[in-house]
Amino acid sequence: MTKYLLIGAGFCSLGLGVAGIFLPVLPTTPFVLLAASLFMKSSDRLYRWIRSHRVFGGYIENYLTRHGITARQKAFSIAALWLALGAAAVFAAESLFMRALFGAVAVGVTIHLVMIKTLDSE
Repeated sequence: MTKYLLIGAGFCSLGLGVAGIFLPVLPTTPFVLLAASLFMKSSDRLYRWIRSHRVFGGYIENYLTRHGITARQKAFSIAALWLALGAAAVFAAESLFMRALFGAVAVGVTIHLVMIKTLDSE
């Protein structure tokens, strides 16, 4: 029973990671790493699958072996963050407080991303 709960939690975590690709406030990498950890404890097949996945495998490998992300991943993440939060601030936020909150989140996440170790592209 524990195995199936871990697998279910792994897929929930992976789903949140996928959502984080499109929702800049939701982080992708921690949820993908959590999913990999849950799969590692519950299913060798799913763990191998996520480690070799075309999109998520690189994140997992970089964190496990090199402890960082590439400059391209950083640039894409920061650009997507500012584009999405900027659009939300302009088109969805009705109050100045909400616009300032979106700006503060964008600045905070940008600082976090910049502080992550930058890896050379290979």
